[in-house]
Amino acid sequence: QGILERLDAGEIVIGDGGFVFALEKRGYVKAGPWTPEATVEHPEAVRQLHREFLRAGSNVLQTFTFYASEDKLENRGNYVAEKISVSETVLMEIRNKLINLKFGREIIKFVLTDKKEVKAAFQKQLEVFMKKNVDFLIAEYFEHVEEAVWAVEVLKESGKPVAATMCIGPEGDMHGVSPGQCAVQLVKAGASIVGVNCHFDPETSVETVRLMKEGLQAAKLKAHLMCQPLAFHTPDCGKQGFIDLPEFPFGLEPRIATRWEIQKYARKAYDLGIRFIGGCCGFEPYHIRAIAEELAPERGFLPEASEKHGSWGDNLSMHTKPWVRARARKEYWENLKPASGRPYCPCMSKPDGWGVTKGAKELMQQKEATTEQQLKELFQKKK
Repeated sequence: QGILERLDAGEIVIGDGGFVFALEKRGYVKAGPWTPEATVEHPEAVRQLHREFLRAGSNVLQTFTFYASEDKLENRGNYVAEKISVSETVLMEIRNKLINLKFGREIIKFVLTDKKEVKAAFQKQLEVFMKKNVDFLIAEYFEHVEEAVWAVEVLKESGKPVAATMCIGPEGDMHGVSPGQCAVQLVKAGASIVGVNCHFDPETSVETVRLMKEGLQAAKLKAHLMCQPLAFHTPDCGKQGFIDLPEFPFGLEPRIATRWEIQKYARKAYDLGIRFIGGCCGFEPYHIRAIAEELAPERGFLPEASEKHGSWGDNLSMHTKPWVRARARKEYWENLKPASGRPYCPCMSKPDGWGVTKGAKELMQQKEATTEQQLKELFQKKK
């Protein structure tokens, strides 16, 4: 069965986690460019992460093609176009019931300004994925619904099922289009699955999908719902999400959600009617396992990785220390309020939020490396 047949039947589909952050921490991705040359430089590292997500319970393995478009492979001194082509990133030597394409990242905001140019860029990428015969297509990580609609229109030409997710919160896209209206536009463009990914934490993301659902209901439109949030807590984020936080990207670890918090997310998402549930940046395999374990009663089985993970910590009953054995229960972990261990650190930060968006010169791409003068100007602005 394909993705739509499964969702139409009410099946829960579990996505995978965040590749760029996970592989950066493992030493295979360069923070900043975030390009996926690891697929050709260290393919086994990429395959291994696919395997771990699969073992943790993922039904969908997304191709590691984030920032694999030509414009991103030659940007600000990061020249990797000769090392990698989109075609080399598409299929891993992993077999699963569903394999799809991770398609997107806003192009218009950085380089192109004409609708025809943008759609032509999407079409060029699509041709490669069609040759590889992926099962379905995801247009993801869009801050502007206008561009996401263009992507969906191109992808629909393939005849394959199309999902579309935006990296927005409850305030809507960067031009103020509400989540509900974003969902309506995406479905009218041809998306069968809509939702959000990245930029915000699970709680915020579920709330955003709720607003999308309400918008679709008001417009009398139907679509399956999808949610793949960050694994970081972001209650202090602005409209741009976690990219504005001063901790991005190297100081986010204190914000990582626990496995138990991800179980709560999975339950909230399910109760809202979301049936495509996964994660984005910060999501490791154990987070995906938490989703699979929380929804095991509905799905009727546990993932392979649960063989080494007792339900709600019950394997702690085998621990040497009695006070640790006393933690082998759901009530303990469900109600725990984790301490940060950082007595002089604030619980929240003030987002940078420079207010730059589509058309701002600071966002324009360039092939040449960022100059010292350009950096000085940014450092001065930061003050």
